[in-house]
Parts: sequence; structure tokens; C-alpha cells
Amino acid sequence: MTSVDDTPVPALNALSIVTRDMGAALAFYRLCGLTFPEGAENQPHADTTAGGLRIMFDTRDVVSSFTPDWTEPSGGHRMAVAFECASPAQVDALHRRLVDAGHSSAHEPFDAFWGQRYAVVRDPDGNPVDFYCPLE
Repeated sequence: MTSVDDTPVPALNALSIVTRDMGAALAFYRLCGLTFPEGAENQPHADTTAGGLRIMFDTRDVVSSFTPDWTEPSGGHRMAVAFECASPAQVDALHRRLVDAGHSSAHEPFDAFWGQRYAVVRDPDGNPVDFYCPLE
């Protein structure tokens, strides 16, 4: 695909998440269904692919190594990760599994006015992670 001036349009294919604790972050996202190589929790960088999207995790030290003035956001999140589920029961089950594992619920499962079953859990770094599916 090209833009109106015939410049190639870059393909969005990756999301980067900065974490304080790689082990805690990967344990959380493994509960969400993502897979990582054995031992990835002991590295400063880890990545996986889900739904054609590369999801990369870097420790704050890694990010600071090439962006020395980086500071952690405060006052709220700037982005949220969302997982599409197969059914309302799966939304509820994932929410329960994560809360039972000690993670904080940001919003209990509910039927949203926009036609989705929706729930939000915070990952170990406080990022909201959404779980949703269409209501049928």
C-alpha cells in the first residue's frame, strides 16, 4: 500500500510494553494465553506473536539504555491491550483466573452498551488489559 504521494505506508505489526519486572509481566500474559520461550522471564527483552502482531516486552533498563531521558508515565495509561474472547463465559473466566492469581480488577465483567461483554484487569505494571467479545 502506498500513500497519496507514492511513499510506502509502513505496516503496523508490533506493540512494545515496558515492564518493571519481566517475570511478573510474562507470568500475567501467559495466563492471558500468550506463549514465550522457556527462560524468557530471565531476559531483559522478550517477544511473542499473537494474531499476527508482534508483542515485545522490555525492562525499564533496556529502554533507558537507548532513551536515557525516558520516564515512566504517570497519571494514567496511554494505551491498553485488548484480547478478543470467543464467548462471554471466556471473558468472565479470564477475568476470574487473573484476579484469583492476585491481579487487580479494573472493571468486573459487564455487558457494555456498545454490544460487548467486557472486563478489564491491570497487568503487573498497572496497564489496563481488556477482555471482550460480541454479545449475541
